[in-house]
Amino acid sequence: MSTKQEEARLILKLYELRRDETFRAARKWYTVEFNPQSAGDIVNLMRSGHPESAHYRMVTTYWDMAAAFVTCGAIDEELFHKTNTEYLAIYAKLEPFIADVRAAFGLPGYLSELERVAQSAPGAEEYFAKIRGLMKRWAESAAAKQSS
Repeated sequence: MSTKQEEARLILKLYELRRDETFRAARKWYTVEFNPQSAGDIVNLMRSGHPESAHYRMVTTYWDMAAAFVTCGAIDEELFHKTNTEYLAIYAKLEPFIADVRAAFGLPGYLSELERVAQSAPGAEEYFAKIRGLMKRWAESAAAKQSS
């Protein structure tokens, strides 16, 4: 088990990693431009080899790793929930499609740590619905700007 000080250092390290320029670009793309309408959209993206596929994988696997720190006991779950919300938004966008994405790749445990921690957050279901609506509006606004 980690001490509270070690957990705090790990939380700060996770935050520091989020400041990386490449990761910031990937996170922006994921939250603003990525607007899947089906599991097929996600599967096709992952199979495409396009730069956005790398962005998708970078963001989702980062948060799955961070969630694994929680499920394996390196970070207290309550502390994680109190110091982060981005993982909820990342999962909210995937939640309607995750079962079908797992089936398409034959990976029943794909992003399961992220799922477990996100679903355990207080008020998660209400948050998922709200943040999906917000991110959809962001994506629509970005698409409108690109088409003008």
